[in-house]
Parts: sequence; C-alpha cells; structure tokens
Amino acid sequence: MRYLFPLLFLGLLAARLCHSGIVWVEEAYPTAAAIQLLHGKGLYTDVWFDKPPLSAFAYLLWGARIGAPLRIAGAVFVLLCCWMIWRFARDLWGPSEGVVAALFVAFFLTFGIPSAVMALAPDLLMVLPHMAAVYLAWRGRVFWSGLVAGIALLVNAKAVFLLAACALWTWRDLPLLLAGFALPNLAALGCFGRPYIDEVWRWGALYSEQTFAFATGFTRTLNWAGFQSALLAGAAVAFWKEKDWRMLAWFFLFLTAVAAGWRFFPRYYFQLLPVIALMAARGYTLLGRWRAIVWVLLLIPLVRFGPRYAMLASDLVRHREPQWSDLVLNQDSRAAARIVGPDGTLLVWGYRPDIFAYTRMPAGSRFLDSQPLTGVLADRHLTSSLATAPEWAAENRRELIRTNPTWIVDGLGPLNPTLAITNYPDLRDWLANYKETARTQFTVIYKLK
Repeated sequence: MRYLFPLLFLGLLAARLCHSGIVWVEEAYPTAAAIQLLHGKGLYTDVWFDKPPLSAFAYLLWGARIGAPLRIAGAVFVLLCCWMIWRFARDLWGPSEGVVAALFVAFFLTFGIPSAVMALAPDLLMVLPHMAAVYLAWRGRVFWSGLVAGIALLVNAKAVFLLAACALWTWRDLPLLLAGFALPNLAALGCFGRPYIDEVWRWGALYSEQTFAFATGFTRTLNWAGFQSALLAGAAVAFWKEKDWRMLAWFFLFLTAVAAGWRFFPRYYFQLLPVIALMAARGYTLLGRWRAIVWVLLLIPLVRFGPRYAMLASDLVRHREPQWSDLVLNQDSRAAARIVGPDGTLLVWGYRPDIFAYTRMPAGSRFLDSQPLTGVLADRHLTSSLATAPEWAAENRRELIRTNPTWIVDGLGPLNPTLAITNYPDLRDWLANYKETARTQFTVIYKLK
C-alpha cells in the first residue's frame, strides 16, 4: 500500500509528459486567460472569459506555463483524484475497494480521448470537488459538503447537479447544505459582478440552445459505454448486489448532467466517473473468480489509446513533429506564434487560444477569441456562419474598434472564409490600419501600420 500512490504518480507523469509538446485547445483557453491575469488584467472586466473563474485561476498555480509544468500539474491533479476516491471507497467498504477505485480512476483518466484526459478543463477539474463533496455528504459533514459543491460551481456550471447529489445524504439539513453552497458563489458574484453573469451564465446558456441531433447523443453515449465497459460491468454488479438507492440516484443525476444541453462531448462524461469508479471497485471485489472479465474489458481502451503514448514518446526522443491529424491546427498555431513573437499585443480571430499560450502576449482587447465578436459558437464556426447572438456580437465589435492591438492573427478565415475578419463591414475602416505581413497554412497575420 505504501507504494501505491508513488507508483501511480510515476505512471501518470510518464503518460502526461508524452504530451508535453502539445497544447490542447481545451487547456489553451484557460491558459490564455491566466496569462492575462499575470499581465495585471481583471477576469470578466478586462478579459472576456465564458468559463467559471477557478478554471482560469487554477492555472496560476504553475504560472500558466505550458510544456512540462502543465503536464506535471495534470499528473498531480489526477493523483489527488485517485487519493480522494481511494479514501471514499476504503471508508465505504474496505482497503481492497479503495485500491481498485484509485487504479480505475488513474487508468480511465489516462486511456481516453486525449484532448479530454490531458486538458485540465472545467469538466476534468470538477472531478476532484465532485468526489470530495459527495464523500463529505456521506460522512454527514453537511456544511462542508455544500461548501465544496459551491466551489465546484466556480469550476463548472454543472455543479448544480452536485448539490442535488449531496442532498441525497443530507436532505434533513438542507438549509445548512445550501448555506455552504451559497457562500463561495455569493463571494464570486460580489467580486466579479454583472460581467460574470453575462459572460459565464448568459453566454453559456446560448450553448445549451444550440443542441446536437438525438442520434449524435445516442452514438456518443454508446461509444463512451464501449470504452468504459470494464467500469460499467463492475458497477452493474455492485448496483445489483448493494441495492443502494442513493448511489443509483447519484448515477442518474449525473447521467442527466451529461445530457444537459444535449451536446455530448467526450469530456462531459467525466461527470459520471466518480460514481461509476466507486461502484465498479465494489463490483470488482464482489465478482470473485469472474474478475478476469473486467481485465479483458480494460483491453478495449488500452489498445485504442495506449499506442499513441508510445508514438508521442518516440517523437519527443527524436525531436520530430508528431504526424497526427488532431494536431494540425495546434502545429499551425505554433508556427503563427513564431512569426508574431512575444512583443506587442495580440488579437486572435477564431478559436485559437493556443497562440496566446505560445506567445504569452497580452491581449490587445478584452477578447481572447472571436466567438463574442461573430456570435458564432466555437464548436460549429468551422462549418457554419450562423450567428447565435448577432446583436451582442455587433456591440462587442463596436468595442473592439476602440482598441489597437499590435498584431491580428486571423485563424478562422482560411478555414471558413465567410467568417474571415475582412468580411465584416463594420471592421473595414479599422482594419485599414493594419497590413498583412505573413501567412501560415491556416492563419493570416496582420500588423498595425
């Protein structure tokens, strides 16, 4: 037992360091926001940021650095998740379940969709307070459970479901739970004010209005179930044997959280990991000689995602660029960042926050990307030009033309010409102050004359 967590950390660190030359866009956005904080700007007032505040402030812990510091931080975070679920399972059932639960969390936060398991984005960052809040609720620490759930809401808006999950164990003391939940959020509201409401909650609600087709949700859930079949098999046994209605309700609450907004990105399924890993650990111990089934099912994600780590490690050792289609835009952003350099201020048109991560430049306006300037959401602006909030976007463009960033990097126009920065009539006079200086495969670079 004494070697469990040191060995887990070494494994987690080795896997994550294979990604040390990559910046996933899901982690580039909070990195870009944290860099602006380091430049002395205020979140939401000086920096448009549509995520809760702790998803940006967390990146200050390692100076918003990319590369090895970011990957070490990821390994430490996942280790803390492993420790938390170990503590929960051990106290619920025993040491065997604790060890298995920790191993399950480490495994499934390593062998999954790379951009999801690597990026310390809100859905992953919420896993730790999610585990801790329900654990405290189970222990009867009502106020502290609510407080941790309230902190989780400052990481991910879906923590409202976490409050409901905690209430499954603490409903007799609901006012105390609500008091704990309200405390950090009232503090955040007092600190950030109306811009926080507008950018996180009003803008976030626009995403929920733009849903995917039913078939998309069904297909993605089946894909998730296939990769997580080892967990689901173990959890099914535990649900059947234990007949704990609270655990089952916890599962269905967060299945609803995954489906909320009907978008079904792979990272959304982290909402289910705490309860599934916990119950799967119990189911594994109850399976007895049938445990081999779980081992066989673990081969599915291992075979699918394991070889990529070896390929990335080989590329790092040989100092060569990975030949991986998922990284084409990231590599293009690095090329653009080399052209722009670290001096001056920057406007990135498109959703390419990794350019900020590479240059570490101050933003030349409030906007880290062009979503609030075009009104077209980032999950569809490569294929669609339909604005979700055209009036709001026009108002933001009027604000933009009162600024003069040194550099403009249009990382959207070459991919979707309809949304190129040159296609907005209200920006043409302002854009006349800039000249095109360079191009990469997917960016056009302008500099202030």
